[in-house]
Amino acid sequence: MAARDLISASDDVFDENAEKLMAGADRRLRGARTKAPVKSHKSSFLARLSDLVFARRNALLSSPAFQRAAAKFPLTRPLSRRKARQTFDLCAGFVYSQVLYACVETELFDFLKAAPKSIEEIAKYTGLPVDGAERLVRAAAALRLLEARRDQFGLGELGAALLGNRSVFAMVRHHQSLYADLQDPLARLSRRSRETELASFWGYAGSNAPDRLNETAVEPYSDLMAQTQAFIAQEVIAAYDFKRSNRVLDIGGGAGAFVSALADRHAHLSLGLFDLPSVTEVAASRFVANGYSNRIQVFGGSFFSDALPSGFDTISIVRILHDHDDPQALEILRAAHRALPPSGRVLIAEPMSKVPGAEAMGDAYFGIYLWVMGSGRPRTEEELTEMAQAAGFSRVKRAPTRTPILTQLLIAEK
Repeated sequence: MAARDLISASDDVFDENAEKLMAGADRRLRGARTKAPVKSHKSSFLARLSDLVFARRNALLSSPAFQRAAAKFPLTRPLSRRKARQTFDLCAGFVYSQVLYACVETELFDFLKAAPKSIEEIAKYTGLPVDGAERLVRAAAALRLLEARRDQFGLGELGAALLGNRSVFAMVRHHQSLYADLQDPLARLSRRSRETELASFWGYAGSNAPDRLNETAVEPYSDLMAQTQAFIAQEVIAAYDFKRSNRVLDIGGGAGAFVSALADRHAHLSLGLFDLPSVTEVAASRFVANGYSNRIQVFGGSFFSDALPSGFDTISIVRILHDHDDPQALEILRAAHRALPPSGRVLIAEPMSKVPGAEAMGDAYFGIYLWVMGSGRPRTEEELTEMAQAAGFSRVKRAPTRTPILTQLLIAEK
């Protein structure tokens, strides 16, 4: 190992340990601040002490003199550099995402899959001038999407990983609508509106009568759900033992990616899909084309005006509740409770707020995305548990998933 690599590796180890220590201290401070107040001199003293430490920490971190000293001192230098990188990444994040978009839109990862190519070959393939192609590939290499191989460029670690999860490409393209809606973020945050590109895309979010949407209105988002649901389906299937179920109804399942994955993995299951009538028309056509029509029943209707079909012992709700505001989300859970028999289960699978290690996904990404969409919000495990209990469910528990940043899974029993 080269000396610089050894130094870099040791810096990363120190960096990670320091991060853990600071994160642990921060969690303890936040815990002290957010615990239910107890009317005692001791708790009041601890709260004041916690606030004092919090203020002192922020005063120290915001001090230019401390920042210069931390960057100079060998033991704090790795952490100082990491914080500087993180701060710069926050400023440059949009540029990074556009570099990724350019790679996806030109299908550059597929072009470089077999072997590295020269700048000239990449320019010809992408239709870019040589200097523009060079600027793109060097930017992508800096982000580890590509990798320089002598005088050529090939797939980098992240680019190769993305090829194994192509559903991300659909989201990268879709995000152009989100960026258009966020050109003036303060104006957008000042008023929640259903007159955005995202609200228009997710037709049910901006409609007072979603069950009347036609196939043209629902097909774009049904396609996106079908492309992005596959990796969520595998997470849920790996986390829950479906051998305990006989009949599973997926509600709000779009074009049927989740129930199709269930059909592939569990031959004993009798399956159903419930969604808006225009959506189920799309799903039914795909089931026929893919040979699932004898395995999956299709039911068209609305959560809010039609009863869910009965006779299923398990109901799955995959990435649905966070799309709806609290009253609507609670009504969906109540509808599931009414449809299930005693001891029936509901599976709630979606990205959640305040998941350790995935906080940015919950409150930063989905918090803003759903605000712009005009409906829904990310919720914590505790909030969803309370909502399920309010709907009549008991014994709510979390089933660990392999990739919590993608989805969490709660199981609630009637």
